[in-house]
Amino acid sequence: MKKHKLSFLSLIALAFSIHMNAQDTNTDNHTIGITIPEVALVDIEPAASKNITMGFTAPTEAGLPITLTGTNNTLWLNYSSIKSVADATRTVSVKLNALIPGVDIKVTAAAASGSGAGTLGTPSAQLILSAADQTIVSGIGSAYTGDGVNNGHNLTYTLAPGSGSGSVASYADLEATTTAVATVTYTISDN
Repeated sequence: MKKHKLSFLSLIALAFSIHMNAQDTNTDNHTIGITIPEVALVDIEPAASKNITMGFTAPTEAGLPITLTGTNNTLWLNYSSIKSVADATRTVSVKLNALIPGVDIKVTAAAASGSGAGTLGTPSAQLILSAADQTIVSGIGSAYTGDGVNNGHNLTYTLAPGSGSGSVASYADLEATTTAVATVTYTISDN
């Protein structure tokens, strides 16, 4: 019998000890691990029709230059950015893979509009595209422009026969062609 009493008392002591160590208090806590990926994506929309064609009209009077047939503002620059700790902002740069002889290709990015949020970038003034990277949007932080048309920076392209100051082309280099093609490349990168 004594053996059972000792065992019974040992169980009561053990239960009391566990109850004393597992007391709840008026506060408690736990941790949550959060992972945020670094993001740097750029896109030209609408994807289905982002290849555009522009051109010039021949003069009808001797002594006059060719003239632009119009501008194109159907494309939109979209981006998503989560900046790194090391780089406070990003830029989007633009360049051509090849110059069209005698033609200046100009692009202007409008201020961001649409359904985006965050620290959206600031567009530069109109650029005359060349083979060198030029910043078209600067000061991009953690942000997204929204996807598709009517979101991000509306791009307006114009052409000009080369001449005058600031031109990268010369009117003397113009050559008749059915369709000369240049590829415009946009790149998002850390500052």
